[in-house]
Amino acid sequence: MAKGASQLNRSAMHLLHRAGQCAADIFALEARSSGLTPRQFAVLMVVAEEEGLTQTDLVERTGIDRSTLADIVGRLLSHGLIQRRRAKEDARAYAIKLTPQGIKALRDAQPGAAAADARLLANLSPAKRQEFLESLSLIVAAARK
Repeated sequence: MAKGASQLNRSAMHLLHRAGQCAADIFALEARSSGLTPRQFAVLMVVAEEEGLTQTDLVERTGIDRSTLADIVGRLLSHGLIQRRRAKEDARAYAIKLTPQGIKALRDAQPGAAAADARLLANLSPAKRQEFLESLSLIVAAARK
């Protein structure tokens, strides 16, 4: 193996990026019939858990940057998966809600998303899986500070 490759394979930043690419590819295979991307799925999941969130709330909960989230919301709106209405607390903001079609799309995508998670974690023992997920959560929490 070339020296640069061995150093790259010890880089947390590089390995996290590569793991993210693998995760997106696996999600695309497992949940392809849903037509959703991993980020669209994440947005629908968050909205399903807490209806009426604003786009700012979605940015905070998903970690998706504001401009990308606006694009995702636009696509979900155009596909009829969500609807927006002015937020009661702030007339400048929109509250997001799943449509019946969005609920169905989310329900249809969930088995594929679960299968993608299972494939991603399959090479780890149950104890390592939990440790891995906890480590990722720590990284995400630390990055938010």
